[in-house]
Amino acid sequence: MSTAKGVPYSWLSGEGLSRIDDPAAVDAAFERGEEHLGTAVIGLAATCPPDVSSPRILRAMRVLDGPRREFAFTAAGTVARLHGELTPELYAALRAEGPRGVAANAIRDTLTFVPIRKLPPWFKWRWLRATVRDTLEGWWLRAEDVAGDAWRGVRGRRS
Repeated sequence: MSTAKGVPYSWLSGEGLSRIDDPAAVDAAFERGEEHLGTAVIGLAATCPPDVSSPRILRAMRVLDGPRREFAFTAAGTVARLHGELTPELYAALRAEGPRGVAANAIRDTLTFVPIRKLPPWFKWRWLRATVRDTLEGWWLRAEDVAGDAWRGVRGRRS
């Protein structure tokens, strides 16, 4: 078991990697092809500033395969949640991946936690689209509730 600034972690079991704060240890793990890199990248996103974690997140987006690749996008969403901003490279990677698939939650986190004034143009359009869609969906659901209540009221009078 190794430690980074007093935090114990194990590459073999993945224990403690969600709190790792040593970019050099993560870089070395990339070179060794460690299994739990996704968890480590999320840990870096939670413990380091965006400019430190971003290159490792981008590398994980390129290197990790299949379901493990989702961890890299979770890390991008974590950066947005904790720091209220992303690096230009992370914005570009999320835009390139698109709003469906593995980037969907990271894009949603970005639109939720990054102030609109900090968003690049594509994300501002996504924010506008999501806001309009969510508003219309809310109106629709409230209208369904009112109609359902009215219908139950009418049916209740007949019995």
